[in-house]
Amino acid sequence: MSELRYAPSRRDLMVAGGVAAALPASTGRQAMAAMTADPTALARDEAYWARIATLYDAPPAGIIQLEAGHFGAMPRSVRLAFEQRVDRINRETTLYTRGAFAEDAETVRTAAAALLGVDREEIAFTRGGSESMGTLIGGYNRLRPGDAVLYADLDYDAMQDGMESLAARRGVRVVRIDLPEPASRQSLIDAYDHALAADPSIRMILLTQLSHRTGLVPPIKEIAAAARARNVDVLLDVGHALGQVDFSLRELGVAFAGLNLHKWIAAPLGVGLVYIAKGRLSDIDPALLSGPNAKGIDARVHTGTVNFAALLSVPDAIAAHQSIGIAAKAHRLSYLRDRWAEALRGDPRIEILTPSDPALHAGITSFRIKGKTSFADNATLRKVLFDRHRIFTIERAGPAKGACIRVSPCFINDTADMDRLTAALRDLAAHA
Repeated sequence: MSELRYAPSRRDLMVAGGVAAALPASTGRQAMAAMTADPTALARDEAYWARIATLYDAPPAGIIQLEAGHFGAMPRSVRLAFEQRVDRINRETTLYTRGAFAEDAETVRTAAAALLGVDREEIAFTRGGSESMGTLIGGYNRLRPGDAVLYADLDYDAMQDGMESLAARRGVRVVRIDLPEPASRQSLIDAYDHALAADPSIRMILLTQLSHRTGLVPPIKEIAAAARARNVDVLLDVGHALGQVDFSLRELGVAFAGLNLHKWIAAPLGVGLVYIAKGRLSDIDPALLSGPNAKGIDARVHTGTVNFAALLSVPDAIAAHQSIGIAAKAHRLSYLRDRWAEALRGDPRIEILTPSDPALHAGITSFRIKGKTSFADNATLRKVLFDRHRIFTIERAGPAKGACIRVSPCFINDTADMDRLTAALRDLAAHA
């Protein structure tokens, strides 16, 4: 990982101070440490991350958990707050949910908007990233028969299905591209630029900020700018990026995004966000069940009765996230990833599916044993890795060059875990 120098801004220190004041003393000190330290150096401080690991419940004894990509375990403080809210709601029932909840929910919205650096009126809560993206893909109403839409092989399965459904729903053509493997920053920009240049009828594209298949992080800002220059809108899937990558939606230059709060922000399961920039709300249809006269961004999502306790616990998850700090999180996850992926990159038997360029990956990275490209091959290898070495990962299908196995470290992992993975993958390759 390249050396990045970091100096906290005055605003960063003010945020850290506010977060620290709101947390227990030990966690508050961690918040200040994370915000004031050089995150590159902090990423290598095993004693610091051992303390962070104590904020979480440990996995079952003897197992190395490297599949944090499905959802994030709540820090213990968030879980306890969630359980207290479940108790309250179960006790007070509609006395609360038809009363004070509405005001409390707006406080939660304010906290979520502050996390993203956007206005409260630009976000609405969903039950997860998939529902958020479904709201955007299905509701995007600027398409006309004869237009085209574009997606790539590394986009999420449900989002691909949503894009394909637009052929029948909107009368458009659907264009699919395969992203380069191995990839570079310029080759990724070129892949989208060439597709847009080859088909001027493309009016909307799906982009994934961090692929759930391989962990690839394309240069979204540059691709979005190229799309805007051709009057093409971007629907951005941020499911794995929020809490794992340091970014700003406004700086990325996208008007529509779906986000997830129960992955790397580690809120309770069942909470996500949809973002629609000011001035673009009319380009997303209201939800079918919202009624013809519904107004505002909340009218674009209709989930029925929500998990009140999960929603109310979002500020607790944000506080826990900020107690570590996004810069520290991002550098730590990349450091853990580099510990195994870069150690194995020169092994001719193992293919590492994200580049060494730190701008093009975060913590998630997938690998493939050379010649093992079927889903069944990788499912078998994943099982061997667990049965023989007690390391839990997950197989992924979808990349154009074949299936793979995804490794998703988290904040309970240390360098010893990654070194055991490195040795296990060499053993796996030798016996595949």
